[in-house]
Amino acid sequence: MHAQTFTANGLNPEDVVLPSDLPPLSQLVACPHCDTLHRASVLPENVRAHCKRCGGVIATERPTALATVLSLAISAFILMIAAVSFPFLELDVAGHHNSISVLQAITVFNDGIALLLAFAVAGFIVILPLMRLSAIIYAIGPLVAGKTARGHAKQAFAFAEMLRPWSMAEIFIVGVTVALVKVAGLASVTIGPAFWAFTALVVITVLKDTLICRFSVWQALE
Repeated sequence: MHAQTFTANGLNPEDVVLPSDLPPLSQLVACPHCDTLHRASVLPENVRAHCKRCGGVIATERPTALATVLSLAISAFILMIAAVSFPFLELDVAGHHNSISVLQAITVFNDGIALLLAFAVAGFIVILPLMRLSAIIYAIGPLVAGKTARGHAKQAFAFAEMLRPWSMAEIFIVGVTVALVKVAGLASVTIGPAFWAFTALVVITVLKDTLICRFSVWQALE
């Protein structure tokens, strides 16, 4: 096992080649792209640390990063509430008008095996993303306010990271867009405010996950 040392410039050629020479795990950070171990160090502001093996970004020190991530997480939470509350689509077929929200679409599947589909949609599209956003807000909220981390903040952030692959709001919006293209020739489709709320939610979520430096968050929670 090799451990590289990263410094303010991002890289340091010094290698620690013997496993017996490795520092404690608390002083090591793994590259999120290739899992190469690096010796952790404090970075100056606006400096990135790159992996010596693959060149991927390991950590970025931005003074306002946590505040930005917190703002985006709160915005995403509000947008999710709006997305499940307001009409998502309005359909006009042969003179019949129908308006449906995400919650109404979920409750349609209420019988037999379709009930499992309803639970899956509600979980992956609504509940898990809300739980992840809540955990992020709980974990980093006090840090942004200049206070010490709450009890179980580490567990909350770890829980948010665990839920990351299972929060599928972006997959939902892509699937709906594809379906709309196919339905557009059969009915008059009007996109409701919830659709745009979901679209904004996806953009904000991607932006939040791009800006967040997990290594810096873990350091701040220590």
